[in-house]
Amino acid sequence: MVQILLFCMMLFQAGTQTATKPVIDNDRVTVQEVSGSAPAQPSDAVVVSLEGSAAFVPKGTAPKITGRSFVIGLKDHPVPPAENKSGYPLAFPRPGAKKVFENDRVIVWDSTWTLGVPSPMHFHDKDVVVVFLENGDLKSTTPDGKEVVNKYAAGNVKFNLRDRTHFETLMSGKQHAIITELK
Repeated sequence: MVQILLFCMMLFQAGTQTATKPVIDNDRVTVQEVSGSAPAQPSDAVVVSLEGSAAFVPKGTAPKITGRSFVIGLKDHPVPPAENKSGYPLAFPRPGAKKVFENDRVIVWDSTWTLGVPSPMHFHDKDVVVVFLENGDLKSTTPDGKEVVNKYAAGNVKFNLRDRTHFETLMSGKQHAIITELK
């Protein structure tokens, strides 16, 4: 009898969804990694799949998930864009990036880098969430010449604050990302 009870408990636990710790949680967003289904969202959200698709999900709607994806929950904490005093153009639009969609909460870009080809120097006036889709090393160079090489793998997610100026160069591998600018 005890063995049957233990077996039933194991089956119940295997079928129970467990809450996962957010990949990112700050005053602007909560980012959760999901596979399979996800419940109706308590806030507006953007769903980014590792296959490269992105969709807006209004508050109270269950997102359609295809494979491994990230749900970017948008918190009600709007921040105005930073004033661009840099003298450089805004980060988007730019070569290698195409707009996927825009609404009153976000602008979503599909961005691809080419090995050895730097992006133009640009200014980020908005906070962004970046979901990397491939494996590649990006070098970021600021106007004063400071360089940092970041290694990104498919499935890495990063939150970057606005008010930054730099350009990027793909140093090795391939890199493709879905970039969500927060309004």
